[in-house]
Amino acid sequence: MPVRQLRLGSALLCGAVIATVAGLSPAWNAASSDLARGAYLARITGCVGCHTPRAGDGSVVEALLLSGGDHPIAGNLGRFFPPNITPDQATGLGAWTTADIAAAIKTGRTPDGRRLSSAMPWRTQFHTLSDSDALAIAVYLKSLPAISHHVPPPLPAATAKK
Repeated sequence: MPVRQLRLGSALLCGAVIATVAGLSPAWNAASSDLARGAYLARITGCVGCHTPRAGDGSVVEALLLSGGDHPIAGNLGRFFPPNITPDQATGLGAWTTADIAAAIKTGRTPDGRRLSSAMPWRTQFHTLSDSDALAIAVYLKSLPAISHHVPPPLPAATAKK
């Protein structure tokens, strides 16, 4: 788990450096739409990297963007696959509002109060996002095509260790 967090932190730093070198401002200006800013933030913060299945060469499968990761991650609550965060009603965040999504990003809690896995870096990184940036990510996620994609259920910590 600590290695995964280190990689995600490094990915955030690398994304910001690459954006700066490429002449892109890591902080979007006020004229940028929430949708464009949310798409940008979802890529550089690691949402896409975790919540998207991978091809054989390790690249993300763009056709299944954010429909749930196919690589298990261990956290303090057990071992799990990153969930589908597209607006699909059955397998994704279809029933969540943009406010629900933005709150979960920053607080690590679902609308019903369930705690997200520690692999979701809300405590180490996302809690510092501005409310407008968290909302921009939520707006972007709600704009995606709904993709029905089931990921395996989590294994509780006691089971995952066996």
